[in-house]
Amino acid sequence: MEASSLIGGLSARLSGVSPLSEQDTPGLLQALARVPDPRDARGRIHPLPGLLAIAIAAVVSGSSRVVEIVEWAADLPDGVWDRLGATRDAFTGVRRVPDDSTLSRVLTGIDADALDAAVCRWLLGRAGLTGTGRRVIAVDGKTLRGSGPAGAQVHLLAALDQAERIVLAQIDVDGKTNEISRFVPLLDGLDLAGAIITADALHTQREHARWLVEEKNAGYVFVVKRNQPRLYRQVKALPWAKIAALDETRDRGHGRYDIRQLQAVTCLGALALDFPYAVQALRIRRRRYNAATDRWSTVTVYAITNLGAAQAGPDELTDWLRGHWAIEVLHHIRDTTYREDASRLRSGNAPRVLATLRNTAISLLRLNGVTSIAPALRRNSRDPHRSLQLLGLT
Repeated sequence: MEASSLIGGLSARLSGVSPLSEQDTPGLLQALARVPDPRDARGRIHPLPGLLAIAIAAVVSGSSRVVEIVEWAADLPDGVWDRLGATRDAFTGVRRVPDDSTLSRVLTGIDADALDAAVCRWLLGRAGLTGTGRRVIAVDGKTLRGSGPAGAQVHLLAALDQAERIVLAQIDVDGKTNEISRFVPLLDGLDLAGAIITADALHTQREHARWLVEEKNAGYVFVVKRNQPRLYRQVKALPWAKIAALDETRDRGHGRYDIRQLQAVTCLGALALDFPYAVQALRIRRRRYNAATDRWSTVTVYAITNLGAAQAGPDELTDWLRGHWAIEVLHHIRDTTYREDASRLRSGNAPRVLATLRNTAISLLRLNGVTSIAPALRRNSRDPHRSLQLLGLT
């Protein structure tokens, strides 16, 4: 199936209709039911799938801390809790809503890998992107700066679909390793046949390129910097002055004027690059005018890809390289809108799990056609039924 048909079908579904309709609710709860419950079976009042679903709904309403989630949940009507399977007190018959200690224990002890796998699989199904096709997936990492002292902070690596801007996978990077060793485990569970992986220079690794092409039948577009000195010298030394620009874009906004030009050259024979399967080298030059300083600046970025000129046109390459910033936008929203780096929650898996809830909330809003997250959260915060309806919980 071609990528255009995948995206076209999804766009048709999103036209005036929430993709998370009433009939999809069992799918969400069934997905969350795959996550092992860390609590003792005795005394459980709130089933784990319902508790997690409510936490996601609260985050979709703008809640960023545990206490905010439970305060939001406390105002929900009994009918919602009934639907989620919560029980009443055996003696008084009164509904007991979860408090912050209950939710904190769940977030601290839950299997974070299982939660990420469950919600990402569910999001992938909701987006209709489970088949093969030319998907473009950005890979990048983020440190949760408030999660511990320097050197002991939680660091996460994520994969995001550039077109739909939904998180497809997330994995932790512990202090004993780095992002490079977690690249393959992050993507291994995804069907990448026909997909394109974009990544910054840290992941411009020979092993990554071989694995993507040979094991996953995928393509790559990797940025080249000085961490690969020989490759960087090769790419920089190509005859760029003799190569015409194949694509140019101009953007204006926020007091800036940007001109981006892309050059591409096929690297075979005498121009062959010392990197597995690389057949094209790219140079992107961005000239920016800053009205505040009345000055121009120029930034040059080099990249390589295993896709030939017939497989990837200059406009596509430009879109993929620029689209990589979609994952930076995700991280920016978590920092500025959800105040993620200001959080001092450090117990167990709680920092990562809250990051997963934020990823899920942002992805759900994207699937519902939301382009500006902060106003959507403010709107949802004024009426809890909007978030519940988004998840099909009303």
